[in-house]
Amino acid sequence: MSAQGLYENAIAVEENLAVSFRLLLGLYLIIPLCLFLQFSDALFWGHYLRDSLPSSPTHFILFSLFFGTPHIIASALLLTTNREYFGFYKHKVLWMTACVAVFFGLGSLYLPYKALYVMVAAWTVFHVLKQQHGVARGICKLPSWAFHALLGLSVAAGVLIYIGIFLKNSLTGQQSEWLQYTSGALCAGLILVTAICQRYVQTRFGWLFLWANTLLVVSSFYLFVHQYFLLAILVPRLVHDMTAYLFYVTHDYNRHNLEPKNSIYRWAKRWNIPVFVVLPLLSVLITFFLQQYGDWVVSVLSEYLFGFEIRKAVTLGLIGYLGLLHYYTEAFTWKNDSPYRQYIRFTR
Repeated sequence: MSAQGLYENAIAVEENLAVSFRLLLGLYLIIPLCLFLQFSDALFWGHYLRDSLPSSPTHFILFSLFFGTPHIIASALLLTTNREYFGFYKHKVLWMTACVAVFFGLGSLYLPYKALYVMVAAWTVFHVLKQQHGVARGICKLPSWAFHALLGLSVAAGVLIYIGIFLKNSLTGQQSEWLQYTSGALCAGLILVTAICQRYVQTRFGWLFLWANTLLVVSSFYLFVHQYFLLAILVPRLVHDMTAYLFYVTHDYNRHNLEPKNSIYRWAKRWNIPVFVVLPLLSVLITFFLQQYGDWVVSVLSEYLFGFEIRKAVTLGLIGYLGLLHYYTEAFTWKNDSPYRQYIRFTR
């Protein structure tokens, strides 16, 4: 390689973005913010906020538009619009697609809806919390048993909180109490294990990350018990989604900024759209279209072509499938040996 080429590569490396651990930790400030809102509402506002917020986060249109589905769409775009990525993982994607089709196709015939819902809820919570504990593990340098103990307690408590929020209308009073008591006991165990694991963490920064993940679950439990359901879900959802977007945007900037490598970023460059906003903007727009018009379009087409309506094909079928695909692929696409990781570096 020529000296000029080496020089240009050196400049490219220097100009690459890095995922900041301090910025990732800063996302956890949503915890004290939500707790401040709850305390203020209870002490000064006569529970006006609690009574005004929707009973389920899914009833709040802006929440559904900006949290959950957009980062799932972004993940799918990153995988499918970069040809070499999809080629590298296509066999895993096809295998997973076949498994989902068989499992949920047969499961819908033999398993009750609540059983399927709880399975998906458990996978959702596991995915969300494993991401955060995975990021913290590299900073805290925890032994394997400590990592798995913290993750296991977090997921167990998180699943019960999730069920208590989204299935509350179908639970008896006794079942709701059991969920609260059990999730509370798991949170107490999580705090105890976190305190024990402190001795393995050598830096104050790592200590903050360790407790931030514990408070992520404990604060959600506290808000759930006090019936601030939107805030209880907002805390882990915002931290998880924004963490994911920081990885996605950093990856896309480092991959496409100097020379766009797919049609989306070539088009964006032609129209002078900053690389930073391309994926977030596109994923939110696609989410809006799918949620607002997707089911209607499929219903009209199925009625015209086949003489009967296919309902909820997009909001339950397509988005549900993309969510499961996201949970599956994110377990390996960001590991050290992944082609994604050549465009990711970290900084304090």
